[in-house]
Amino acid sequence: MFRKTISLAGAAALTVTLGSALAPAYAETSAASAPCQLDLGSVTSAGAHTSQTIYATTPVTAGAVRTTTGVYQPGQVQHTTTFRNRYAVSGGNIRSGLVVLGGALYDSGYQTTAAGQVDPKYPVVNRRIGGGWSEYRWIEQSVQTALMTGEPLRTNLYAQRTDGTFYRHTKVGNSWRNSGGMGGLTTMKSFALIDRDSGHDTFLANNRAGGLYTVRIPTAEPMRASSKVLRTSTWQVFEQLIVTSCGSNDSVVLGIDRDTKSAYLYLLRHANGTATVIEGLGKVPGTFTASKYFRWAPEVDILNGE
Repeated sequence: MFRKTISLAGAAALTVTLGSALAPAYAETSAASAPCQLDLGSVTSAGAHTSQTIYATTPVTAGAVRTTTGVYQPGQVQHTTTFRNRYAVSGGNIRSGLVVLGGALYDSGYQTTAAGQVDPKYPVVNRRIGGGWSEYRWIEQSVQTALMTGEPLRTNLYAQRTDGTFYRHTKVGNSWRNSGGMGGLTTMKSFALIDRDSGHDTFLANNRAGGLYTVRIPTAEPMRASSKVLRTSTWQVFEQLIVTSCGSNDSVVLGIDRDTKSAYLYLLRHANGTATVIEGLGKVPGTFTASKYFRWAPEVDILNGE
């Protein structure tokens, strides 16, 4: 695991202490219908994968929950990244992502039948990458792909330890190497990728005090980060944020409140500090009880919300 930790300049800006929240985050301005959607996934307690399309309309609408059984053993998955979901010529899908199982990191993948179940010809394969992943809050990978082919151009893996230290691995061939670490993000509750290009990855993050931020991390080494405040209160209610692109510079943001087992959807216009327009689309139908949620990403996954 990583040994190098680089202090984050200006980390105090990410740990603002605020008074009581003025209003719940989901009370932000209502919006007109937005023609975008987010493909939400989860890992159930039984080890199944689920998928559901949530539409950024007002009121918010959601498709049926589809379940792929037998992907993992019950209770086996500790953490999961975004999963890529690519069409297969057989009529099913090829799915791949990273997971932590039993304290070790694995490259996980399988193919489904046209009915959405694991294809016995291409069952789940978990390729072990390495151990030492027990003491982490979350993991996420950023895969920049070629626009025409969907082939990966660069892949970074980000992870945050339970002590708040933030780490990055960069994939080189079939191996991963340490490409940096930093502190200063202890109070953050959730991170979700909102923007990437060849020179940086940017996360949308909320903290325990209610703040909402963008955290930009250049791909250059040594690892550094800069942050912008979008909001200063009310976003502490969400234990997890999930983001997908919407149009040329906007994003759809799902906030999951585990205390109430509910989720709320937002349209976040081009992220530009406190001037950013955030339109509350409303509560998502259904109950959100899974322990692990993630995003299903397309073969060419463009994130351009910053």
